[in-house]
Parts: sequence; C-alpha cells; structure tokens
Amino acid sequence: MSTDKQPASANEAPVEEELYKKRQKIYPREVHGIFALLRNLAMVALLGLFYGLCWIQWDGHQAVLFDLPARKFYIFGWTFWPQDFFFLTLLLIISALALFFFTALAGRLWCGYACPQTVWTEIFLWFERKIEGSRQQQIKLDQAPMSARKFGIKASKHAVWLIFSLWTGFTFVGYFTPIKELWGSLLAFSLGPWETFWVLFYGFATYGNAGWMREQVCIYMCPYARFQSAMFDKNTLIISYDEKRGEPRGSRRRGTRPADKGDCIDCGLCVQVCPTGIDIRDGLQYQCIGCAACIDVCDDVMEKMGYENGLVKYTTENALSGKHVRLMRPRVILYSLLLLLLTAGLIYGIATRVPLEVNIIRDRNALFNTTNEGLIENVYTLKVINMDQEPRTFDISVSGIDEMKLLGETEAIRVDSGAVKDVLVRVHADPANLKTRSSEIEFHVEARDNPEAQTSENGRFLGPVL
Repeated sequence: MSTDKQPASANEAPVEEELYKKRQKIYPREVHGIFALLRNLAMVALLGLFYGLCWIQWDGHQAVLFDLPARKFYIFGWTFWPQDFFFLTLLLIISALALFFFTALAGRLWCGYACPQTVWTEIFLWFERKIEGSRQQQIKLDQAPMSARKFGIKASKHAVWLIFSLWTGFTFVGYFTPIKELWGSLLAFSLGPWETFWVLFYGFATYGNAGWMREQVCIYMCPYARFQSAMFDKNTLIISYDEKRGEPRGSRRRGTRPADKGDCIDCGLCVQVCPTGIDIRDGLQYQCIGCAACIDVCDDVMEKMGYENGLVKYTTENALSGKHVRLMRPRVILYSLLLLLLTAGLIYGIATRVPLEVNIIRDRNALFNTTNEGLIENVYTLKVINMDQEPRTFDISVSGIDEMKLLGETEAIRVDSGAVKDVLVRVHADPANLKTRSSEIEFHVEARDNPEAQTSENGRFLGPVL
C-alpha cells in the first residue's frame, strides 16, 4: 500500500483552521414557565442565604463566621476547630456523591438551578433587562452608533453591576471577618489591606464571570461540562427534543397541522432563550447546562398552536426510542444509599460531638518512680483543649487500678474557649495491685458547668515486674 501523499491541486487553497472562535454575544430571551419559576425561586433562596446569613447573630456572635486567625469556625450553635477537619472532609464527600446522584438521575440539575455561575448570571441578566430592555432592544442598542443615550444606558448598567459585585465581595469577606466590624471599617474608610484586596478580588471576579464571560465559564472553564457524559446513561433524565414528533420542521398558520410537517414550527425561540446559545434540536451537547428554558418556551409555543406540550422535555434516551425506562437502577440506588449513610453519619457525629479533647503524654525521663511510701509513681501531662464557645472549669479523675491516687492540679481547672492547658499530674499505685508490667488506666475530664463536655482517654501505667 502506497503511503505517498498526493500533491495539492494548484487551484486548491490551503485549509486554515482557527483554534479559537471569537465570542459572539448571546442575548438570552426572557422566558416564563414552571422551570423558570423554579430557577427564580432557587436564585432568590440562594442569594438570600448568601447575603443575609452573615448578618444573623447567634449567642452573641455572628451565626456563620470562619475566624481563621483564631482558628474558630462558628456555625450557629456549634464552634468547630481544626481538630474537627474530619467533618469538612465528610461534607465534601457528601457533596460529591450528591452531585453524582443527581447527575445520574436527572442530568445537570446543579448547573441549571444552583451553580453560583448560573445564579449570579441570572441576576446580572435581570439587571440588564431592567436597564437596556428586552432582547430585541438590547440587540438594537448594541448595533446603534455611540451616542449620549447609549453611553448613559451602558454606563448605568455597568455601574449597577459593579456596585452589586463589590457588595458581593464585601459579603464574602464578611464570612471571615465579622461583618458588622467590616461595615464599620468601611464607613470609616479604614478597611485593612487584606480586607480591601479580597473585597476587590471577589467583586471583580463576580463582575467578570457573571457580567462579561457568562457562558464562556460554563463552556471553557468548568470541568464538570467535560466529564458529565461519564455519569449519563440511557436512563438519565435529560432535556431532549422529540425528533420523531417534531420533524420535518416548518412554519404554518396558528391552529393548523400540515400532514407533511412535524410539530416543530421552526420559530427558533428555543435557541433565543438558551443562555449558552445552542440549539437543543441538534441533540445533547456538553454546552447544555440543563436550565430547561427551552422547555418553557417550547411549551408556550405549543399551547399557542393548539398542540400538546412536550416537544422539548425532560426524558431519557430509552423513552425516546420506545424502550423501557429504569430511573432506579443500580448506581442510582448505590449513590442514594451512600448518601443516606454518610449524611446520617455526619448528623450523628455532630450531634454527639464533645467540645472537649484531652491528649495524654507520659513523662519520658523515667518509666516509673518509687515513692518513700513504697508506691509506684507515673507522671503524665494532660493537654486539655476546650473546644466550646465559653470558658469551662474542669475536674480530672482516674480509674483502672485498685486504690490508685491522683495527685496534682486535678480540680477547678479553668480553660478559656479555644485554649489548651497543660496539666501535670502524678498517679500512685500500690505494687501489690499491679497485675502486669503495663496496666491500662483511664483519665476522666468533666466540665462542672456543662455535663456534655466530658471525655475519657486511656493511658498506660508502668510498674516493676512482680
């Protein structure tokens, strides 16, 4: 077989391929319907939580505050410390499993309804429509030559965007610096350099992502768009166009149903409402974020034409091909069971969490000492960590060997919130009560004013060979 390349024809121009296509601005059309309502409700709820939660006070402090310098993380009635990092790890695992579960079940629900990029883009689009007008008015304004009117409208829009973005950055920083203190510093023009930097950083990140880049973030920057197909199968609910019912497309009068045409009237509204500018009739595409705007607008058109809804709908590949649909399949069941198990474990762990930690360190200078009374002595340093929101007073006791004595600072030990106190104690035991060279003992630490703040820690008591 010859592998020689044939020379290009003299009349054949060389093919040039561009690796990057210049962005064409997308003007998403406003849409109304059940899924648009769900998106708006999700947007209001999520933005309300983000902008409002940091202003709520709880037990004398901010309800949600991540105090990094003090290494305290306040979440309503709980105070978490770096020692509680396990809970964060578990929460991240639960979040990942939830993403897998909902994706396997119904596609990109996260992207369409709850992703920060989607939520903030929606509010920026709302601002844009209120200032510049509808889709057609926006297109007409952009095509018009620069004038005082156009400059004023554009400047107003960007001013609103910037103010909202800076408020977003300010709110974000308010979860790491008490927001009331931050607000006072802002009014006094005395924001620190780091607070100023992060407010500007997150503010302009919001302005750039939601105001300018929009769908570019979803298409080119988000990794989820690239690996989502690995979690789809033929039973996954995805937004699909019913090609058998809709083709061949063609325009017609309202109320008519030509025999030689499908139900799609080729109005193009499904493309106009898409925030990423795709045509859902071309099949499933990675650019689709699952917002269901095309379903709402297509259903509206079908109602006006007198046709049944569902030309574009949530469905499965098996349903479109007339096969049996199995929503509850092995991996969905596995994801759900793991979610339930891990969520129950997280709730149980937090509910039974003791805001107290004790570490025991034996004196390494001597295995044991013999007192003048003939008793065996072991020396320990107890590191008492108070992880409660309030200072506590603790008592220490020990058990494990008959007639053993605990000496040292063992009562009324005050430890401030988040503080670590080293307590030096000595344990005496009669050698006659020692059964082995190494005996297990247990230290008990209990707060006087909080019965829930108590814990026990095992240690080893060393003695001579009998």
